[in-house]
Amino acid sequence: MTCRILLRPIQCHLALLEGDSVIGPSERLLAVLTDMGSVAVALSGGVDSAVVAKAAYLALGDRAVAFTADSPSVARRDVDSARTVALAIGIRHEVLNTQEFQQPAYRANDGSRCYHCKSELYLQVAMRLEAFGLNTVCSGANRDDLGDYRPGLTAAAERGVRHPLIEAGLGKSEVRMLAKQWNLSVWDRPASPCLSSRLAPGVDATPERVQRVEAAESFLHTLGYSDCRVRVHSGELARVELPASEMNAFFLAGHATSVCEKLLALGFRFATIDMAGLKSGGFNEMVPLEIRARFSRT
Repeated sequence: MTCRILLRPIQCHLALLEGDSVIGPSERLLAVLTDMGSVAVALSGGVDSAVVAKAAYLALGDRAVAFTADSPSVARRDVDSARTVALAIGIRHEVLNTQEFQQPAYRANDGSRCYHCKSELYLQVAMRLEAFGLNTVCSGANRDDLGDYRPGLTAAAERGVRHPLIEAGLGKSEVRMLAKQWNLSVWDRPASPCLSSRLAPGVDATPERVQRVEAAESFLHTLGYSDCRVRVHSGELARVELPASEMNAFFLAGHATSVCEKLLALGFRFATIDMAGLKSGGFNEMVPLEIRARFSRT
């Protein structure tokens, strides 16, 4: 199963010139969304989808609606962030209870989990397009996401989901710049993938397991580590990832002992810290090649 991401050209394309200068990132993004006519934005609570929601509201007003998935795999602070962002923007916001954990293929967590999760989300949103008078589903994927293993993009391609940030040629740095320019509170918020992404391929995705991950990461947040991961390997081994720049402070503050005690109290059998530091998409290299080939873009 391989899918191409089809990016529709618009009249105001990336090379469009106004006078002697290329139009800026905000103008490109607004032009992409204006061309769509009406949109349903998949709003996760992070900076990428927040910028898409803001731009959609600026370009389309009440012809833009934001939808947020709510399931055990979504951290409570992410749902709260999505609500806060939508309220600040002024865009209509709907929270959907998604049912990905009911899918055996999702629970098996063989490396294609994100495909099944995004398929469920986009199906739920698509089912509501007619009722809300909308015609297009949009994601928050940005240009930098194209360089990584992202099975969710295959799910998006199958369902005709569009990616305004990619179509406007915007990467993460430009997205954060726009978020700051538009006074979005999440402009500098660290990336926050779903809680199931913390489970190594082959470790069953269950509500109980991701709830323990959320509790563990919440404990780290209370200690002042806003950007962290607690990754789970077979045998209930919990591996803590922190930015390399914060590692010395972690040990000097004596947090290793309290974090270890907390992880064991939560039901993990072993606790360790990754001395290489935080790495986005840390489990991608563990995905079997046949799964990568099946659920990758071409």
